[in-house]
Amino acid sequence: MKQTYHPGPLAIAVAASAAAMLPLIWAGVSALRPSAEIFQYLSPLSIRTLVPVQITFDNIIALWTGPFARAMLNSAVVTALTVIVGLVICSMAAFALAALNYRGRSVVFTAMIVSFLIPFDSIAVPLSQVFRDLDLQNSYAGLILPGIGNGLAVFLLRQFFLGIPRELSEAAMVDGLGWFGIFTKIYLPLSKPALIGAGLILFVFQWQAYLWPLLIAPNPDYHVASVAIASFAGQYDVDYGQMFGGAVFTALLPMGVLLVFQRYFIASFASTGSKD
Repeated sequence: MKQTYHPGPLAIAVAASAAAMLPLIWAGVSALRPSAEIFQYLSPLSIRTLVPVQITFDNIIALWTGPFARAMLNSAVVTALTVIVGLVICSMAAFALAALNYRGRSVVFTAMIVSFLIPFDSIAVPLSQVFRDLDLQNSYAGLILPGIGNGLAVFLLRQFFLGIPRELSEAAMVDGLGWFGIFTKIYLPLSKPALIGAGLILFVFQWQAYLWPLLIAPNPDYHVASVAIASFAGQYDVDYGQMFGGAVFTALLPMGVLLVFQRYFIASFASTGSKD
């Protein structure tokens, strides 16, 4: 029987996507306007709201020749190190919770679940004081350390590891392979979607962080992109042109990463069911 094509759902999806992109498009267009025209065409709405009358690159040039360029580099370095180190730590923790049998494993797993149910912002202030006492203020280590042990990433990897047949581990042990060898030669090669999904969780958590970098790194040399964007709002005026430009450039990188790896991210959640 021939199926009938209904364009309705697709049209709704396209319309919803376009509506979701409008604020980002408007911010990008505003970054190319002279400061006096940024809010001029908001009321009433017209084609000029999204199409600038005059185009200037002064905001973009000022943005990338100022402190924002250093802040973007800091964000890239901090996020990359968080993903790399975090994947090592989270994958090993997940392996210990999924493949090793030891007393108290369920208690450790419960504590890990509780850890990612607590909003990080609720513990950021006391944790920042601990980091100051350890002399980790204004350092890359201070920015990176809270992000490498992500409970949601551990949970995702642990659930994926539970779906790997135990017979593979038992056969490897018979051949003389130890637990570390089983982890690196069996579990990790089979877990590419889950590793990418966990990496995206670590990436998004660190890239969009604002409160923690603001607390632990007040030195402008260690500002990340989100803090640098907020600094465009001064006591007496706001540089909306540079602020909108910074917001757009800050959003483009995670958008590109998510578009490239979205199918792996979806696959990582779709295959986390346990057979145990």
